[in-house]
Amino acid sequence: MSKTLDARGWACPKPVLETKKALQTESMLTVIVDNRAAKENVSRLADKAGHRFQVEQKEEDFYIHIEKSDVSPVHEEAEKETELDIQCTTGKLVLYISSDTVGQGSDELGGILMRAFMHTFMEIEPRPDTIIFMNNGVKLAVSGSPVLEDLQSLANEGVEILVCGTCLNYFEITDDVSVGEISNAYTIAETLLQADKVVRL
Repeated sequence: MSKTLDARGWACPKPVLETKKALQTESMLTVIVDNRAAKENVSRLADKAGHRFQVEQKEEDFYIHIEKSDVSPVHEEAEKETELDIQCTTGKLVLYISSDTVGQGSDELGGILMRAFMHTFMEIEPRPDTIIFMNNGVKLAVSGSPVLEDLQSLANEGVEILVCGTCLNYFEITDDVSVGEISNAYTIAETLLQADKVVRL
C-alpha cells in the first residue's frame, strides 16, 4: 500500500528531504506538492535514485507516485566505491560566507535561500570541514539567527565554524556569538590557503 506525503506549502528543500527520508522505509510513496519547482525536484530525486515514478496533475497540485526500485548488491557495492572515491578525492572543503543572505537582489529571498542551504547541509554528504563567516555573514552565528539551530547541529557533527572577530567588533555583536569560534585574519587566511576546495555561498 502506498503511503502519502503531503508536502504542499513546504518551502524548498523540505519536500525533497522528507521524500528521501520516507523512501528509506517505504517501497511505494505518493508525494503531493503545489508548485512546479517542488515537482521537478522530487521527480529528479526519484529519477537519480533509479526509482519508477509517474506525475499526475490534479487542479493546481502535483501527485508524484514513486515505486522504489530494488538495488542489486552489485549496484550497492558500486555506490559504496563511488562514495569512497568522492570522500578520498574531495579533500578539505571550506565554505566561505560573507553575507547573511544568498545572492543579490531581494534580501528577503536571499534570507530564505540561506535558511534552505543551511538546513540542506545537514542532509547531504560531504559536509564542509570548515565554515568561515566574515562581514555580514557573522550575523548568522549570533543569538537570534534564523540558521542558528542548523549551525549548532553542524558544529555538533564536527564541522569547524570560524567567525571573524574584527567583523563582530565592527557590528558590536561579539557578546552575542552563540556558535563557533571567534577567529582572526591569520587563522582564516591559513584555513583558506590550506583548503583543497573553497566554496563561496
